[in-house]
Amino acid sequence: MKELLKAYEEKQPEIVFNWKDPETEAEGWTVINSLRGGAAGGGTRMREGLDMNEVLSLAKTMEVKFTVSGPPIGGAKSGINFNPHDPRKRGVLERWYNAVAPLLKSYYGTGGDLNVDETHEVIPITEDAGVWHPQEGVFNGHFKPTEADKINRIGQLRLGVIKPLEDHKYSPDISRKYTVADMITGFGVAEAVRHYYDIYGGNVMGKRAVIQGFGNVGSAAAYYLAQMGAKVVGILDRAGGVVKEEGFSFEEIQHFFLNKKGNSLMADADTMIPFEEINEQIWTLPTEIFMPCAASRLVTKEQITKMIDTGLEVISSGANVPFADKEIFFGPIMEYTDGRVSLLPDFVSNCGMARVFAYFMEKRVGMDDELIFKDTSDTIRKAILNIFKQNPTKTNICETGFEIALKQLI
Repeated sequence: MKELLKAYEEKQPEIVFNWKDPETEAEGWTVINSLRGGAAGGGTRMREGLDMNEVLSLAKTMEVKFTVSGPPIGGAKSGINFNPHDPRKRGVLERWYNAVAPLLKSYYGTGGDLNVDETHEVIPITEDAGVWHPQEGVFNGHFKPTEADKINRIGQLRLGVIKPLEDHKYSPDISRKYTVADMITGFGVAEAVRHYYDIYGGNVMGKRAVIQGFGNVGSAAAYYLAQMGAKVVGILDRAGGVVKEEGFSFEEIQHFFLNKKGNSLMADADTMIPFEEINEQIWTLPTEIFMPCAASRLVTKEQITKMIDTGLEVISSGANVPFADKEIFFGPIMEYTDGRVSLLPDFVSNCGMARVFAYFMEKRVGMDDELIFKDTSDTIRKAILNIFKQNPTKTNICETGFEIALKQLI
């Protein structure tokens, strides 16, 4: 696996597109690792301090993810180095998508990512730039459909991704019209845990869980995990967090979800623990499940060791590459963790959105909530079963997953 990984990491990307905004200090990159299958896909993120190497590593991560989610295409990513809270953000995105529109029409498909919203930013801004849909390049480059088929499937994709959820089983509040895009990645992160216990032995019911990050992914993962009967004992967010050693009830987690402010956890002043304090406390809480759903490369070896010492069993990640390793994929912290607990590959646990794109692109499909969510769940289950067949032990699961994926790419 290490040799396969080294060869994959060292392979130069096929295309690097670099853009400098004429009106602000913003700089952006699209990195296309390969045009496997004639196209490449990966979301657009924005944060201050982002660089080309971050975008490259995420493009390679996307290519690995497509071996699980489909379609069998290359990995790509777009990143803009700019403060997402700057009032000039909309203009930056408009100029960015105008610049990358030729790629998006030909062979590159994108979506939302960190600080860039799929529904309110990516879709309308790319439409204004003359792109039928942010995934149009994947249709043209990979599927090569007839014009009529392309119109039908893009229509299906447009409707499906932003479809308001109507089933109480999947929506925290039907009246608020949460969409498939809002909930599917977090749903997959929680389903990965359920399938892990089902396949490797045990039951998610009553297990204690710690969630890192309470944005779109972390809050949805906490919601669905609590719905399964797990006990969320701690949530760590940017500004602070909450702890309840006996576990928050499902209704309490639902309340946290519905009362988020943007992508931030909101709690009463007497409940919310300041960041510095909770960032010390949360790693020593007795817990079986850990879900890192914040930014990439945050979790340290010291933090993970404390969790292992207090009974950690499984990690299901909403973040790509959650460990503070400099390596693109399998750094020393990840390897250390993988050898001690059940570390589910992040490209399996957080493949929900990629799978939804594939589901709506591949053929005419059912549009009801149950079918869409079941498809993501089944995809994750199949990937975990494939790993189990090759490695039925509860350690080195991530390594096995990488080996399966890389054999398809090299």
